[in-house]
Amino acid sequence: MTDLKSMNRKELERLLVDVKKALQAAAARDRRNARKAAERAAAEYGFSLNELDEGNDAKPKKAKGTKKAKKPSVAKYADPSDASRTWTGKGRQPNWFRAVVAKGIDPATLEI
Repeated sequence: MTDLKSMNRKELERLLVDVKKALQAAAARDRRNARKAAERAAAEYGFSLNELDEGNDAKPKKAKGTKKAKKPSVAKYADPSDASRTWTGKGRQPNWFRAVVAKGIDPATLEI
């Protein structure tokens, strides 16, 4: 093992370049070994890797963080005095709904 403290800057930079090359070679070697292992595993079932890749019927995964657009809810209640004011029955009750219910009108009669 080389003592890094005793090396000068030029020697350390050369060592760094050599280490980066060795890491790239090791990664390439590991990739080749993994591919060979995958080919052997596919061959056990009578397939090649190309056949398995082409026959991929799985749905592509959705990108993380993306959401489907929500469909607007359908109105369930309408204001008897102004039919353009509606409420879906979800979330906070609108003031007109509370006022009508406070008068004693049954909410079922406000249903569309």
